[in-house]
Amino acid sequence: MKDTLVEGAGCTRRIVIDKARTIDFMGEEGRVYATPELVRDIEMTCRDFLLEHCDAGEDSVGTRVELDHMAATLLGMWVEITISVAEVKGRAVSFAISARDAVDTVAKGVHNRFVVNVEQTKARLKAKAAKAAGAGA
Repeated sequence: MKDTLVEGAGCTRRIVIDKARTIDFMGEEGRVYATPELVRDIEMTCRDFLLEHCDAGEDSVGTRVELDHMAATLLGMWVEITISVAEVKGRAVSFAISARDAVDTVAKGVHNRFVVNVEQTKARLKAKAAKAAGAGA
């Protein structure tokens, strides 16, 4: 990991809420930004930001999400996700998260990620798959 990753660094990403990001269980008039999609968008915003600060062969994985989804964002609206590095402890990175649309604060929270070596992670996953196959999983 590069030393360019410092507390306070961050970015904002604007996303237009398309149909795939919405709930469907309240009918077409009730389509709003789904919480799991908001979480995915937060994770991807943080991951993409971290990639700019990773060395070759590194990536990051999510380890925690703590989120208050406070307002509905309608289909077709935009949402801005703002992330800021709150803490860096070795390879562990904590982000402060906020999201807003044109009308409301949509969400606030914390997202933690861990920077990993991709090849080492693949080797650990392969070893776990072998154990799982032996355990009848």
